[in-house]
Amino acid sequence: MISVVGFNTAIDRFIRLDTLGLGKVSRSLDEQVCPGGKGLHVAQTIAALGERVQLVGLVDSAHRNLIGRRLSERGVLFHGIEIADSLRTCIALRDATGQVTEVLGQGPLLNEEQREALLRAFRRSVDDSELVILSGSLPRGFPPTTYAEMATYVRDAGKRCLVDASGELLRQALQAQPFMVKPNRDEVAELLGRPIDDLAAAASAARELAVRGVEMPVVTMGAMGAVAADARGVWHAAIELAPIRNAVGSGDCLLAGMAVGMVRGMTLEETLRLGAACGAANAQGEETGFAERPAVAALLSQVRVHRLA
Repeated sequence: MISVVGFNTAIDRFIRLDTLGLGKVSRSLDEQVCPGGKGLHVAQTIAALGERVQLVGLVDSAHRNLIGRRLSERGVLFHGIEIADSLRTCIALRDATGQVTEVLGQGPLLNEEQREALLRAFRRSVDDSELVILSGSLPRGFPPTTYAEMATYVRDAGKRCLVDASGELLRQALQAQPFMVKPNRDEVAELLGRPIDDLAAAASAARELAVRGVEMPVVTMGAMGAVAADARGVWHAAIELAPIRNAVGSGDCLLAGMAVGMVRGMTLEETLRLGAACGAANAQGEETGFAERPAVAALLSQVRVHRLA
């Protein structure tokens, strides 16, 4: 079993427009509404690859049925903590050129009782899990040390912990030395205080994260692929894609694929290849943050993986 902590559940709205301009009227061509949030994206892709997975997150009364039905259909065991306030809304706007603009909602402010309910569900999920993923932002009310404390709990339970976060949440989590962190190029640039413009810089960043105690650091580089390190060296995976329909959520799908590779005992090269294929499958689909197994299988052989000097 893989456990995913995605406390900050969202409702995703993906809107296709004719044009998008500041201060101008834009016409919607079509709109898709579905459950979202980074943790949900990771969990449903893990399930699509055939692994048992459970997700801990928020739910509200307005979207209880929508979220529960979607996750049940996709094979995710959902432990939803219901709140009276509304879940956050995340909007992705794609214009005729294919460029996507995201607007990420802030989400509800939780009280102590609600925060503790989520943490209790997290602790229960760790007991029967081989691997635990802490994914995305936290609802307001949680301190920035939360992921560090959770990663420590996972490590003390003898389990591997993967963290996908940004800003101070990531900075604090590093103190707990989780098994993996997966920042993108902007997040790791903010963390280390220097630009990450090419593969050499990404490899250097991965090595620095390894020195800080992360056993498998991963840096995602958008169209340039992803770089990952372990005790044997640094590896790069990339794939050429055409067309790219919707790259939003591709990093979440990459993380899902890598988590599956890890529980299946794959090497880092094989794990990175599977992750890259999952990210690519998402980018070629219309739905945000979901990679289907047939699409992943079709792309695996197209992923180029090589060791960086």
